[in-house]
Amino acid sequence: MKKIITLLTLLLLIIISFDLQRALAQEVNDVVRITTTDGNIFTGTVLEADEQRVVIQVEGVGEIALERSRIRNIQVIDPDRIRNGDYWFENPQGTRYFFAPNAIGLKRGTGYYQNTWIFFNNVNYGVTNNFSIGAGTIPVFLFGVSALPIWVLPKVSVPVRADNIHIAGGALLGGVIGEDSGGFGLAYGNVTFGNKDKNLTVGAGYGYAGAEWSDTPLINISGLYRSGKNFQWLAEIYFVPGIDGSGAGIFGGRWAPERFAVDFGLARPITETGGIIGIPWLGVTIPFGN
Repeated sequence: MKKIITLLTLLLLIIISFDLQRALAQEVNDVVRITTTDGNIFTGTVLEADEQRVVIQVEGVGEIALERSRIRNIQVIDPDRIRNGDYWFENPQGTRYFFAPNAIGLKRGTGYYQNTWIFFNNVNYGVTNNFSIGAGTIPVFLFGVSALPIWVLPKVSVPVRADNIHIAGGALLGGVIGEDSGGFGLAYGNVTFGNKDKNLTVGAGYGYAGAEWSDTPLINISGLYRSGKNFQWLAEIYFVPGIDGSGAGIFGGRWAPERFAVDFGLARPITETGGIIGIPWLGVTIPFGN
């Protein structure tokens, strides 16, 4: 028994050693983002790597040698995310607009909490790279109302071509706890052209309330453009074909550092020629997960 344990231990050590050497070899010439134990972050190209230290070339700074004992995490990144010497982190807000989702899927193990106008709350989570599930509510009990509206948000996403075209189908399935309302919601499908930093989405959905489905679709056209590392422009438009005055949109921007985002804009009728300028839109989103 002891011999077997010894042999298994040696085999495990050999496997660990092999994986370590392979990982070290893979780091050389890669563009990496290194986080140190004291919270500093360095982005550059790996020049040397061994068991004791990593040497990287940082643009505008030069060579930096970091002892492995000081390194908390090494992340290999796409060289295209380095722009003018600055690292543009992957957009954690790139799967949605103000409210409407696009066809790009949340990555497995990632998600976000979204609060709009203080009262509207949504949480979405990527179960796989192609399927996400969410839920939301409005806490009307804060005003002494016993009924509680809730909804569920499933979405299936499929990349079609070179990760620049995506299609998706999903739904908003809602009801009111405390009332026999029969439910409410929307089933939709959409297609998104572009990536998380720049995209355009066209979608259509049919709503229902109780046991009645709408006869005409609700059309959604939305767009996102990331003009800076921490800023994005957004537009989200809805209309019902053949019905005059049915169009409405939300237009504005998003200040989005890596760990949170603030959406701001105006929601207004797009067919209105005078009168109402718009209703202010304000939302906060916090991403979480891997």
